[in-house]
Amino acid sequence: MQITRIRALRGPNLWTRSTAMEAVVHCEPHEGDYRALPGFEDRLRARFPKIGALHPHGADQRLSLAHVLEVAALSLQAQAGCPVTFSRTHETVEPGTSQVVVEYTEEAVGRQAMEQAEALVRAALDDTPFDAAAVVARLRELDEDERIGPSTGAIVDAAVARGIPFRRLTSGSLVQLGWGSQARRIQAAELDVTSAVAESIAQDKDLTKRLLHAAGVPVPLGRPVADVDDAWKVAEEVGLPVVVKPQDGNQGKGVTVNITTRAQLEAAYAAALQYGDEVMVERFLPGHDFRLLVVGHQLVAAARREPPQVLGDGVHTISQLVDIVNQDPRRGSGHGTALTKIRLDDIAIARIATEGLAPESVPAQGQRVVLRNNANLSTGGSATDVTDDVHPEVAARAIEAAQTIGLHICGVDVICESILRPLEEQNGGIVEVNAAPGLRMHLAPSFGRPRNVGVPMVDALFPPGQDGRIPLVAVTGTNGKTTTTRLIAHLFTAHGWRTAMTNTDGVYVNGRQIDSGDCSGPRSARNALAHPEADAAVLECARGGLLREGLGFDRCQVAVVTNVGEGDHLGLNFIHTVEDVAVLKRVIVQNVAQDGYAVLNAADPHVAAMATSCPGKVIFFAADRHHPVMATHRAQGNRVVYVDEGHIVAAEGSWRESVPLREIPITRGGAIGFQVENAMAAIAATWALGLPWQTIRRGLAGFVNDSDNAPGRFNVMDYRGATLIADYGHNPDAIRALVQAVDAIPARQRSVVISGAGDRRDQDIVEQTRTLGAAFDDVVLYQDACQRGRADGEVLALLKQGLEGAPRTRYVTEIHGEFVAIDHALERLQPGDLCLVLVDQVEEALAHLRRRCGEAAGAAAGAA
Repeated sequence: MQITRIRALRGPNLWTRSTAMEAVVHCEPHEGDYRALPGFEDRLRARFPKIGALHPHGADQRLSLAHVLEVAALSLQAQAGCPVTFSRTHETVEPGTSQVVVEYTEEAVGRQAMEQAEALVRAALDDTPFDAAAVVARLRELDEDERIGPSTGAIVDAAVARGIPFRRLTSGSLVQLGWGSQARRIQAAELDVTSAVAESIAQDKDLTKRLLHAAGVPVPLGRPVADVDDAWKVAEEVGLPVVVKPQDGNQGKGVTVNITTRAQLEAAYAAALQYGDEVMVERFLPGHDFRLLVVGHQLVAAARREPPQVLGDGVHTISQLVDIVNQDPRRGSGHGTALTKIRLDDIAIARIATEGLAPESVPAQGQRVVLRNNANLSTGGSATDVTDDVHPEVAARAIEAAQTIGLHICGVDVICESILRPLEEQNGGIVEVNAAPGLRMHLAPSFGRPRNVGVPMVDALFPPGQDGRIPLVAVTGTNGKTTTTRLIAHLFTAHGWRTAMTNTDGVYVNGRQIDSGDCSGPRSARNALAHPEADAAVLECARGGLLREGLGFDRCQVAVVTNVGEGDHLGLNFIHTVEDVAVLKRVIVQNVAQDGYAVLNAADPHVAAMATSCPGKVIFFAADRHHPVMATHRAQGNRVVYVDEGHIVAAEGSWRESVPLREIPITRGGAIGFQVENAMAAIAATWALGLPWQTIRRGLAGFVNDSDNAPGRFNVMDYRGATLIADYGHNPDAIRALVQAVDAIPARQRSVVISGAGDRRDQDIVEQTRTLGAAFDDVVLYQDACQRGRADGEVLALLKQGLEGAPRTRYVTEIHGEFVAIDHALERLQPGDLCLVLVDQVEEALAHLRRRCGEAAGAAAGAA
């Protein structure tokens, strides 16, 4: 067994809507059925007893080691606590080769699980050791390190529940919620609207206390100190006991409370200096430690915090009691669990020493041993929910404190005897306010009712009814998708939307190109959706990106499928038939929003069949309104777009709206059939989004298919009275559509300049020139700059093969070099001729053609 490739599918993909690892696995013939390997399953289960059933889908067919790998990778993640359920093994047409797909929640964990699953299978084959417990422990630890922390996770979960998309911007807690101009950002429990000034104030304990005091909020007396002597002076001024803490501390680090002697103060001062340059001394308020969580203008949760402690039983030592408490599965080493493990460190030892105890001491039955003076969860404390007990006046003081500092999410620390009475009545006070407060104590308190505090935080970012999304149209197909993408984006711009667009030419936002090259994949889609100026997005989704990584979004409002043809890179990446291509393209239809639309070509049976996979509604388009799919769909009261008497018509029931083809320049009055289809698809997509028909008409009239607006997409030029057409058509279906379009344009003599992409099947390359040989008088063949794995001259030989016996072609010329070939064809042109140039290097070739046409126009003007 050999894994030849592992890749992460980071969005909805060919197999599942979930993120997944896809491995290409090759098994030798004798590994074709693991049940035929003597003792294999026994050795496998001896090494990993908790592996799942090796018949994951209840199948009784021949099961290869690839199936075992699938089950092992899923089971390892499940044992590590990852919530994964989906897996699949797909046998390809290549003998012994399978695609193994296993869901993951964290990419690093999924990849490591796949690698360890391979190691497990090899250990069972070779009868070598495999420590499954250690592997699961490492996966669990990696998962805790990689996954979003509980505070950020609570907000993200609340956002997902409202249908708001999210994207982690870093490996930490910085997350973007929503898309484009509607996006907001959070970092842990902190909103993007919270200023750095407010956060800075919250870190300065003395300034915070002075501002709160000025606002009438009760706070303990005290101030920053210069040294130990000054600290003792303040203690005497405010009265013992006191609290010593870093002025800019957090999470209770370096805080010592209830100090009653000079010796305790000196030790506390030294501890505080370890966590900050300046130290504060303030009056110790007796009572309980409460954390009140304020979001906006409301108190959303409150908890009473208890310091880390153990309860004696008269048998175990303090050290043993700590170990027993830490066995609680809710306690972990970081912030990924509800509680943190108690640490019996120097601070804890010093704390119990004040009571005459040591780690080896055995406390009496029922004796409470406090291991720290502060009650922070990060130091092993616990929490009890008291949200329903908070007195309205206490809540009002907490809200006032948050607003005084300027924090939109604020953890307010209160010390008082009872949360049931106003602070002023019991000499209680607010001792601290915290930016980005931890939420664990509210999400999973040790005792009491959990509070879903992520909900009000999301509500503070997105008002009711808003989901942070912008209108998103995804476009795919074999041919026409780039032109359709550009036309839809043009219509969006006519509507006044700042539009993000990705296609095979680049990424564009609000008319400005921000990336170049083939940008029809998921990475470019994510970048476009993250741009702050994007009010809407049109994303071309090519097969390569879908196979490589999945979609760059969770769902779209409109999915457009132009067509599915034979020339779509068949034979690559296990896509061998048109049916395979259709299944892949169908992915965008399967991920349409429930209130969205799929725009499908009714004349293409592979595309029309996708309608049953759409969670939303369907708009069919086709030139023939009498097509059975169109007629049935319209009879059922659904939307259709078709051609009738020189107009593109949109109809729903008895309602109709039409646009004359003569007012859509790219169709040349309806003469170019594939451009009519592209226009119908764009009209249907914008209709689905509710754009006004006046805007749609104006946008269609203003879209000119030149080399600037739609480079390489049937760009028509004039060269010395001859018609010159440049196009990027590069598969048999595209060539047939181009021939049909060119036939509609009168010409004295027709010539074509063509090459072939080396990564196409032989029959596809041959078929291109076979079609052209029946339509053109003069054929100029050239070799691409990049042969894509082909030997020198190999593609040209296949192109010539297609021209053998051509009924029309009189001249065939072979030339090395695209620009040389173009110049050769131009020199042969006479007024009234037509030349189709199938460009390879699109930008460079178009620039060359524009320059030659400009030179010809200049020469003609000079002669006149």
